[in-house]
Amino acid sequence: MADKQIRKIVLAYSGGLDTSIIIPWLKEHHPGAEVIALCTNVGQAEDWGALEKKALASGASKIFVVDAREEFARDFLLPMIRAGAIYEGKYLLGTSIARPLQAKHQVECAVREGADAVAHGCTGKGNDQVRFELTYKALAPHLQVIAPWRIWDIRSREAAIEYAQKHGIPIGAISKENIYSRDWNLWHMSHEGGDLEDLWNRPKDAMFLLSKSPKDAPDRETEVTIDFEQALPVALNGERLSPLAIVERLNKIGGENGIGRVDLVENRVVGMKSHGVYETPAGTILYEALRELEMITTEGETLSYKRQMGIRYAELVYSGKWFTPLREAMDAFMEKASEYVTGSVRLALYKGTIIVAGRRSPFSLYIQDLASFGASSYDHHDATGFINLYGLSTGVAAMVHKRVPRVEGGQADEIKGTAATFHEE
Repeated sequence: MADKQIRKIVLAYSGGLDTSIIIPWLKEHHPGAEVIALCTNVGQAEDWGALEKKALASGASKIFVVDAREEFARDFLLPMIRAGAIYEGKYLLGTSIARPLQAKHQVECAVREGADAVAHGCTGKGNDQVRFELTYKALAPHLQVIAPWRIWDIRSREAAIEYAQKHGIPIGAISKENIYSRDWNLWHMSHEGGDLEDLWNRPKDAMFLLSKSPKDAPDRETEVTIDFEQALPVALNGERLSPLAIVERLNKIGGENGIGRVDLVENRVVGMKSHGVYETPAGTILYEALRELEMITTEGETLSYKRQMGIRYAELVYSGKWFTPLREAMDAFMEKASEYVTGSVRLALYKGTIIVAGRRSPFSLYIQDLASFGASSYDHHDATGFINLYGLSTGVAAMVHKRVPRVEGGQADEIKGTAATFHEE
């Protein structure tokens, strides 16, 4: 079915190379259509005045900049922190978690402005196209979606640079020498492309922008204390702060101490493997602190199940399924499971490492008297009956599968007798 005539398009605009060249491309391929640029501020460092001028110079009729930093920290980062969501054991989901929020504001702008379509600058190889478009489907399925990278003949960043230069589009400091594709927000910075595409290349120190190399970090420990209430961070070093302020301060502290660098070959949603290098100082610190607090406040079975759900939660975030019933249901579980995860954790940061220096909670399940190797109220004799019952199924299976010799007077006879009793009953 052919698309209806498109009169107005809202573009998810970053001011980077791809979205800058998309504006004139949209106007060329949809004659007479108005292109509105929408930029969502999720903590990326930008010259917002220059960004506005660039969008207008590229052909946008107008540009809206939404400051969503508080919303990002409160409604997206905090639930993800509480869930302990880490993709493939390493990635703290910095780009993944921002896309649904950016797409949400884009959809709201499109509805408000009476637009027919939304557009994005994601490539056909990447994850972000899925994250944006699943959000469009969840919040405004009537909008047409334009994805230029899937239909135009530009197939590389070098070609995109040439297109921009040919059309007189300002692209700032981007060049064929500075070829990394970066995403920056309150939570992290990612680096892809360029020499990182060869997995044998070590990331260059000059590439990192949020964190010092551990070898250049201070030769002394930096202590931080983080207070949590129901698994949500609420204070830093005794000062109660907003979620945004906590993340900003920990990014600075962690970055100075070389915390939060991750080099990862990950499995993309579309099926290929890709190489990314990430800097997530605050996230690395917060996840470590929360894990330590959960270890003393959450009973074993709940904690084990929560960790399993955290893996699935991370997969949902990574694949763009934020606005789904499953994610909402999982958050309901996480809220209940974190009911008593309140307390403080003290960490020492030193040259890229995090050392646990202390933890405490009014709901701690750690009872020193029980855990002590010295005299305590624990009755060691109770362990005998417990082990007999706990190991009953193991012993029965061993006997039935003939792994235990049938000798007289031993444990095998005891198990044999027990099994016979079960059969009689």
